[in-house]
Parts: sequence; structure tokens; C-alpha cells
Amino acid sequence: MADLFNSSSKRGGGYTAKDIEVLEGLEPVRRRPGMYIGGTDEKAMHHLIAEVLDNAMDEAVAGYASIIEVHLGADNEVMIRDNGRGMPIDPHPKFKNKSALEVIMTTLHSGGKFSDKVYQTSGGLHGVGASVVNALSKELVVEVSRDKTAWQQKFSRGTPKGKLTKLGPSNRRGTTVTFTPDEQIFGDKSAFKPATVYRMTRSKAYLFEGVRIKWSCDKSLLKGVENVPEQEEIHFPNGLTDYLAHVTSGRKTVANTVFHGNAKFSDEDGRVEWAMCWPEDNEGFLNSYCNTVPTPEGGTHEQGFKSALLRSLKGYAEMVGNKKGSILTGEDIWGGSCMMLSVFIREPQFQGQTKEKLVSVNAIKLVETVVKDHMDHWLSGNPATAEIILDVAIETAEERMRKKQDKDMSRKTATKKLRLPGKLADCSRAEAAGTELFIVEGDSAGGSAKQARSRETQAILPLRGKILNVASASDEKLRANQELQDLIEALGCGIRDKFDLEKLRYEKIIIMTDADVDGAHIASLLMTFFYREMPKLIEAGHLYLAMPPLYRLTQKNNSIYARDDADKERIMKTVFDSRSKVEVSRFKGLGEMPPAQLKETTMDPSKRVLMRVEIPDAMSPEQRADAKATAKLVEQLMGRKPEERFKFIQERAQFAGELDI
Repeated sequence: MADLFNSSSKRGGGYTAKDIEVLEGLEPVRRRPGMYIGGTDEKAMHHLIAEVLDNAMDEAVAGYASIIEVHLGADNEVMIRDNGRGMPIDPHPKFKNKSALEVIMTTLHSGGKFSDKVYQTSGGLHGVGASVVNALSKELVVEVSRDKTAWQQKFSRGTPKGKLTKLGPSNRRGTTVTFTPDEQIFGDKSAFKPATVYRMTRSKAYLFEGVRIKWSCDKSLLKGVENVPEQEEIHFPNGLTDYLAHVTSGRKTVANTVFHGNAKFSDEDGRVEWAMCWPEDNEGFLNSYCNTVPTPEGGTHEQGFKSALLRSLKGYAEMVGNKKGSILTGEDIWGGSCMMLSVFIREPQFQGQTKEKLVSVNAIKLVETVVKDHMDHWLSGNPATAEIILDVAIETAEERMRKKQDKDMSRKTATKKLRLPGKLADCSRAEAAGTELFIVEGDSAGGSAKQARSRETQAILPLRGKILNVASASDEKLRANQELQDLIEALGCGIRDKFDLEKLRYEKIIIMTDADVDGAHIASLLMTFFYREMPKLIEAGHLYLAMPPLYRLTQKNNSIYARDDADKERIMKTVFDSRSKVEVSRFKGLGEMPPAQLKETTMDPSKRVLMRVEIPDAMSPEQRADAKATAKLVEQLMGRKPEERFKFIQERAQFAGELDI
């Protein structure tokens, strides 16, 4: 064992106090730049601009600066100037032989943002931004104008190239930082991208409506670069709302509306600003910021904002009595929306020096409380818009639940094939050509139809009473309705975007209900189901209505069937001899009709009459108008609003004759 330790000691050499390195000044930054700016690639290099620009923006947000200049020059040089107070240039009390400017630029964790004496809210909090930029720059020059006097100090790779120098009188004020990244750190092929720097600059302008940013770029850098001007003054007087309108220009939005606001927090300094809309193309984004610093990985301010949206819309749904609001999740509301969120808070906590994620716990409650209160008032004050947004969210939720159901169903059927409904009396022919499925009303009618059918080509599916009205029911209820699930399984072609006409198991789908009011209602419910869930089945001409008789008229040995009262009167006048008595039998239902008569009158292809259900073909403008009228009529008669049906009845009551009630 001793030998082992001895040999190890010889291999590793001595480990004593002289082996301990102490990195002073900015040397830690140059040795480990990834700890401070996230790496040494081009993305990290662009972060140098963000650090300097954040300092200028802090002056603007604090109310001391109104103009910021950003110039991207040749040879990777960047100049950022503000008209704020200017860095302090007087001697630092702790470092008598150094100015405050030199201390800020050469010492980690030095700055005026560790307390709220100078800045109530700021983007730079760790006191490392300016010094890190200095450490990683080949050349850096700071010019300060204060008290009508200009001062300058130059640096190279974090080291002063001389003392702070007085330049002379100046009518300006503020700070100018000009720097060139060090190729020893980032490589000699790394270069600032005009488009990236321009976007960064624009984002600062809309995050604080009180600032004007003067952008300029060396013309030689713009060859082959699109949508980046050589010069531009950037100003968004309405902040995030202006920017959202800019990025969504030309896109249609739900209800043509924007939910936006700007409010201070009640319990402490700071504020929140937001703007959001719901584009019809469902291609959204969420851009969030804290103290003008982008937070691409989100954080607690996003959590508070999203929670406010969900709680507010669900509360509105409950207030207006829409029970479907209970199924909403956050993703149903903000998924696909375009959202801008900006918060200003004191002493925010970020994840890492690059500040890509806000982790301040108090931000959740601060943002949620303010935004929810504003959205509650906005929804209540705009009921028409609120109804549209709620309907869109519910539709999204139902689609989400349906996809989950389909996914679960496919998982279940991967190893086990779905069985056909037990009450389906299927036909024996394997291929769909020439086959028919009769959808009948109840087991009694089903029994008669099974006896009257052709077993090879005709299948019978009895339904129990009136099916669910899919125009006013949720997807959840549709999935829970056994009658409709049996029908979907029997057809085998799926519904909505899962519909596949090639998988339809029958050539004709025939709705065969009693020739009375109840039968007509059931037929209407079934047609609504096919129209809403399988419109392509109707368009392909596969849906029919059987025309069973309501009466059987007999005179001596002559029997004729009549479909309705008008048909009966016509036959009585034109067919029978008025001198002999005519026996009139009214069928109570298909279940009461003998199988032989049912076959003869309704099911025999050589004798029956079928009515094909059609949807106006939406090709020409006139036909498109017809299709829209059809959709409107279905919604009016079968939809969720009973007042629409009442209005329809009132408008047409004068035309009603004898009613079969």
C-alpha cells in the first residue's frame, strides 16, 4: 500500500500552495468566457452588444436617456451611445487612484445596480456586463460627457491603455462605448450579423415606448442582406402593441382584436406590459422580456401571464353558463396565439449570467394578478369578442381531446382489431360494392327489417331512440354516446380528418325511420351527424333516406301504399272507385309493419323509392353561397342556440297547415 502511495506521488508530482492559481482582475473572464456569455461562438459574441445596449436601456427606463445610437461598422466594430447621465468619472472612494469609470470597466461585480438607489429596475444586475465586454474586446473606448465636459479612456483585452483623459468642453451628455471583439477569443472568422443586431435593436425600441433608437450600419456589411436598412430611427410610441401589429400585418386574426395593456404592480415598484392576438393561421409565438432583457427560455413571468389567461377565460365561461369551459387547458387558450410580454421588476433573478430565463418567484403572482384583472374587464366589456375567443378555445380543446382519444384508440387496436357492434346484422358480401346499411329506429323495426332484408347485400343497424344532436353537443359527449360509436364502427371510415372514403364498408347508407314527426326528427339528427362528422360521405352520394309509407289503402283486392296525407288524398281521388268503400290503415311504425310489406314498400331495390341526401357543390360563387346557407341553416335549426330555432318557427308559423302532433 505504501508503494502505491509513493508511486502515485511520483507520477502526480507535488501538490502544494504554489500550485494554487489566483486569477485577478478580468483574467477569469478571458480564461472561462463561457461562464459569463455562454460560450465563444457567434451567438455569445452578439451577447457583448446586448450587455452594452442593456446598460443604455437602463438609463432610458430610469428616465435619464431618450435617445440611443447603435452603429455597426466595418472590421467588426460596434458603437453604442446614449444621452443619459454618463458614467461617473470622479475618483472611487475605495480605489483612490482609479476613477469610477475605470473601476466599472476593469472590476467584476462593480456597478450601480446592486441596490435601488440609482436604478429602480434594470437589466444589468450582476455588475459584470461592461467589464466582461471590456475583457473580451481587442479594443474598447469609453467616452463620457458630464457637466459640459468630455472624458475618454481606452482599453485592450480588459487592461487600461492609459488613465482617464479629459477631452475638453462638450455640449452633449451621456456615454459612448466603442469596441471590437477579440479574435483570440471568438476566432478571426466570427463577425457580427447586421440582421441579428438590427432585430436586437428594434426589440429594445418597442420594449420601452419612451426611447428613440438611431440605427446605422456600414454599407459594405449589407451586401446580400435583406430587410436591414443602412439608417433608421426606430420608435414605437405604443410599445408592444405597435410591434405586434407590425409582425402580424397581413394576417387575419380571430375577431380582429388585440388584447393589450400596461399596468403598474400595486405592491411594489415595477410594471407589466402585454399584447396578444389570435391569428387564424394558428401560427403563434411568445416573446417575453424582463427589464428589456430577452428571456427566450421563459420563466416565472410567463407562468403568471398564462395562468391569468386560463383563469380569466374559464371564469368568463362559467359566468355566461358555458359548461364546456371546464375542459379548457392553458394550451387551448394561448396555443397558436401571438403574445408579447414585458415586465419591469426590482432585483430580478435570472438563470445564469446570460439571463435567458427569469426565476423570480414573486413574478408569478405579480403578473397573474394584474393581467387577470384586466382580462376579466376586457372580456366582460366585449361580449361578442369574448364569445368568439371562447368558442375558438373550446373548439381547440375538443380537437385536442379527440386526438387523444384517437391516439388511445390506435394504441388499443394495434394488437387487437375492433369488433363490429353486436347489434349490427351485417351482410355476407365482403366488398362494399352493391351493399346497403339500413339505419333503423329501435329493436322492433330492426327485427322486421332483418326479416325483410337480403342477407347478402343488406345490413341492419338498429338505434335506440333519438340519437345525440352533435351540433349542440361536445366531442366528449359524442365519444361517450354508444349509439353513435356503434354507427362509426359499423361504417369503418372514421370521422372528420380521420375520414377515409376508401374504408367505407357499404355503398349505400340508408336512413329508414317511421313516416311521422318522430321519425323525421330522428332522420334530421342522423343527417346532422353525417353533415358535421362525415360531409365527404354525403358529397360522394352515399347517404339516402328511405321513403316508407304512412298509409295502406285497400279497396276490394287492390292495395296501394301512400307516403303521407297528400299522397293519400291524391290516390283516393285518382285511383279508387268512389262508389266503393276504401279501407285506410295507418302504420304506427316500421316495427308494426309485416316484414313482407316492409320489403315490398321500402327495402326491395326494384320497387322502393329512395331520396339521396346532397350538399350544394361549393364550386361557383353561387354554389359557395348555397353551401354557406346550408351550414347556417343546420346551425340555426340544430345548433346550440334555441333562440335561433324559435326565431325560425316564428318567421314561418304563418305557412304551417295541419300539424301531425
